[in-house]
Amino acid sequence: MEYGCIGKKLGHSFSKEIHNALTDYTYELCEIPEEGIAEFMKQSDFKAINVTIPYKERVIPYLDFISDEAKTIGAVNTIVNKNGVLYGYNTDFYGMKMLIEKADIEIKNKTVAILGSGGTSKTANAVVNSLGARAVYKVSRNAQDDFISYDELYNISDNIDIIINTTPVGMYPNIYNSAVDVKRFKNLSGVVDAVYNPLRSKLVFDALSLDIKAVGGLYMLVAQAAAAVERFIEKTVSRKDIESVYNSLFKSKENIVLIGMPSCGKTTVGTIVAEKLNREFFDSDILIEVTEKTTIPEIFKNRGEEYFRNKETEAIFTLSKNNSSVISTGGGVILNKKNIDLLKENGKVFFLDRPLEKLITTSDRPLSSNREALEKRYNERYNLYREYADFVIDASGSIEETVNQIMKVTE
Repeated sequence: MEYGCIGKKLGHSFSKEIHNALTDYTYELCEIPEEGIAEFMKQSDFKAINVTIPYKERVIPYLDFISDEAKTIGAVNTIVNKNGVLYGYNTDFYGMKMLIEKADIEIKNKTVAILGSGGTSKTANAVVNSLGARAVYKVSRNAQDDFISYDELYNISDNIDIIINTTPVGMYPNIYNSAVDVKRFKNLSGVVDAVYNPLRSKLVFDALSLDIKAVGGLYMLVAQAAAAVERFIEKTVSRKDIESVYNSLFKSKENIVLIGMPSCGKTTVGTIVAEKLNREFFDSDILIEVTEKTTIPEIFKNRGEEYFRNKETEAIFTLSKNNSSVISTGGGVILNKKNIDLLKENGKVFFLDRPLEKLITTSDRPLSSNREALEKRYNERYNLYREYADFVIDASGSIEETVNQIMKVTE
């Protein structure tokens, strides 16, 4: 390996795509078990690497030179091999600072709680102190040294202005988890989460739902990668390039989620959109049938609606972990807000708004098998579809017209 990233688990990593977009060298992801990190560092068979969880501190003893910012932070995420001499840097500082600035979150004279005790926690501490934080509380599961516990954090929750999460809580594949309950912080004005997969962690999503400024970690990842590139090959990366790569990556990773009444065209439209964008297409109803090895009408008949809704949420949880997908959902997916929250962690929700008079009834749809039932479902659900949608698509016309509207939004 000449250039790459080392870590214990990298299945969720976007680093390869980012480096490939920023420059033209070959960048590899290298998973190393904890017992293998010492041998890897001793061999030093690389030109330059990034370092991620859990090795940002453990690589330090093997380095010949450590930059001042890395010394101050106590963690290294970038190593350059110059003729056998290993130089360690911390570009996370640059990335975290740019992330906070992009979110327009004011740190000066604010009280900040930093969740986590690893290398990124140390980076966040250095950044907020450089930005003039009034007070900083470092939070860990167990109170120790200069860390307080989460229980102690909740005891002073009214004093906290900013929360920065540096733990892996909520990261793929364990989505829909949050290190803290933001509703318990009455004076919170900003949330920063280093988690970048999903694009909007539950912590970020919950904060945004309360009209609190909040941002996930993808921009930090791109910004620190740009700074690493500058160390790797002494190439200047402009702010414009960082913005371009970030915007392109975010858009390409974000799922397109279709909601709407039965027979509004979700599956047909979704299949065509997926083909046009070269994405995978998934249908939550099909996933349920495959998992349960029976049809949805049979599930309703033999197990009831409550059983089906539980299986629907399980299917949505699975599909919400995807990136770069088109996802069609069942007509009743909006009946459980958790489904929508899950889908929005990695996606934008499109409501295919087809008029009632153009919807049809079929015997294979348990809750809309006749006109009376269909009209009842429509009246019960319509406002929820509109409330949960990021985009309302006029689906009164042809399939082609509906597809073109979605394509225009996603350009």
